[in-house]
Amino acid sequence: MSSSPHRALRGLLALCVAAGIVSLAPSPAAASAGSGPTAAVTMGDSYISGEAGRWQGNSLTTSGSRNGTDRAWTGSGYDPSRVYGTSEANGCHRSDTAEVKSAGAIASQLINLACSGATTKNVFRTANGGVAYKGEAPQADQLAAVAAANDVKLIALSIGGNDLGFADIITTCATDYIVWYSYCHDDQQAAVDAKIDGAMANVGKAIDEIRAVMTGAGYTTSDYRIVLQSYPSPIPRAADNRYGESGWTRTNTGGCPFWNLDSDWARDSLVPQIANRLKAVATSKGAQFMDLRDMLQGREVCAKASKQVTSTVPASASTSEWARWIDQNQTQGPLQENMHPNAYGQAALGRCLALVSDRPSGNFSCRNTPGTGASGMYLTAG
Repeated sequence: MSSSPHRALRGLLALCVAAGIVSLAPSPAAASAGSGPTAAVTMGDSYISGEAGRWQGNSLTTSGSRNGTDRAWTGSGYDPSRVYGTSEANGCHRSDTAEVKSAGAIASQLINLACSGATTKNVFRTANGGVAYKGEAPQADQLAAVAAANDVKLIALSIGGNDLGFADIITTCATDYIVWYSYCHDDQQAAVDAKIDGAMANVGKAIDEIRAVMTGAGYTTSDYRIVLQSYPSPIPRAADNRYGESGWTRTNTGGCPFWNLDSDWARDSLVPQIANRLKAVATSKGAQFMDLRDMLQGREVCAKASKQVTSTVPASASTSEWARWIDQNQTQGPLQENMHPNAYGQAALGRCLALVSDRPSGNFSCRNTPGTGASGMYLTAG
């Protein structure tokens, strides 16, 4: 693989981080609130939509099935719609392993209204400032039809990351590692601090918009639950990175081109800051909170406790990475998949959602058990 920083940079400049999933339920005639099949609904961005569900771990092999990591491989070519269905066409990337699809039998209908790249304004109702996205109506407007046709019991929401500019943060930090040999955390912390109050206010408004839709459909607040979730870190702390900080190994082998100080900032400052603020929003709006800050611990890209997939190390939920790396040479899939939970990570997220669905009240953190797959996910209170 080339060690050219400019070639690697091409794989980063268009990097997009954000959400996507939508598998809309059929639209039967409107029913009264609480009638029809039970439904669990997910809304928001790429971290709940199913972005990167195409992948099972990361492999340096660029051809064929990529050592079994590429679920879009047909045997003679690549067909991402095998994973993303019709949402492949507009880039919403609602995968077949998306959180709600991996949650099991938590409801009769598992409905995904999220879309990769969505911001809070793509959740609001059109009548209250909502904006269509990728050819689809605002998600709250879509929810109105779902709520009328189903007995919605749970709505999980992941939103705010794109309002804060996750894509710009990752691109800037990776560029500072590859090209400028400088740190990003100081400037990027200032940028987040400047945006976070407005972003959190809009997350609160998104919850208000969801409640307004449900009230309009005849539901009371006791008829359903809203679960607001935070974001996991796709990269490990410096001490947990299996590659040295210098040289090109992190860039061209690991797919995690970040300095130690920037990695520690992202893992121990940025991700907790956002999680804590989201928890405060959930509390103020009467929603449950699912804290995912530690969900990928040891399963991140370049984590010591995980392995890349090779011809002799097969893809495995117990040993492979659970997040999509930065595809430094743009040889495997679109850039928007980078730095998102992959099929293994999404199966784990689905298990987290299933566990929370069994807890009618309270806030919880979801963590993994080393050496296991999704079945090893567990909750802790708080």
